[in-house]
Amino acid sequence: MTSTEQPRQRGEGTDNPRPAHRVALVTGGTRGIGAAVSQALAGDGTAVAAGYRRNHEAAEKFAAGMRAEHPSGLFTVHEGNIGVADDCRRVVGEVIDQHGRLDILVNNAGIAIDKTAAKMADDDWHKVIATNLSGAFFISQAAMEHMIGRGTGRIVNVSSVIGETGNIGQVNYAASKSGLFGLTKSLAREAIFQLDRAGHPPGDGDGVTVNAVTPGFVATDMLTGMPDKALDRVRGQIPLGRLGRPEEVARVVSFLAAEESAYITGQVWAVNGGLDM
Repeated sequence: MTSTEQPRQRGEGTDNPRPAHRVALVTGGTRGIGAAVSQALAGDGTAVAAGYRRNHEAAEKFAAGMRAEHPSGLFTVHEGNIGVADDCRRVVGEVIDQHGRLDILVNNAGIAIDKTAAKMADDDWHKVIATNLSGAFFISQAAMEHMIGRGTGRIVNVSSVIGETGNIGQVNYAASKSGLFGLTKSLAREAIFQLDRAGHPPGDGDGVTVNAVTPGFVATDMLTGMPDKALDRVRGQIPLGRLGRPEEVARVVSFLAAEESAYITGQVWAVNGGLDM
């Protein structure tokens, strides 16, 4: 495990570190949609902690670029395996320790191991479910405890249109992304229940909201391996006639993460060019 950070800003008249802005943890936050989300939140003045796995050099390069682009902000990177519960809890604790608090969690990290159900090995199923669904639960569980204690927070789960429509060769991926819908709605209800028990009744402050975004086919590394003919078929199914851009998904995530979005919870927002409507 490694993490890097810039010096924390200190509050006036105190030795305790005080973040100047809200703090967001974006899992899988250094590539693809996650990188676009990190960029959008940093552009809004949010301090960002981006999670990643394995490629330390690439993560550090992204972090350096972010710090150069947003010199007044705070940007850290955190290595961990989202499919391991203890790693999820460690990273949340690490972010809170380094930044002083956690206001926003974006569950973006995900993997795909595509095979037909007949050819899918046990491990192919378990790895995708562990990363895409169980990881989102464990990291949300840790983040929600902190958010409930503070009486405020935003959780945004990045699902997929495949979770809504299904797809041949993606039964594990579709199941994991569909599972995020139930996770989102249940956590949204539990957040209100737990806030009330903690002395933050409904209507008191910004509260803790939980929502989901369902991207369609977006131009990221996940589609890089698709043959041109297959990509052409995909484009032909999309009413708007093109792939989505990562920043288009990030814009919706950023909107749901805003303090002003306090009246939106338990909802699923589609960003798919009309693919499923």
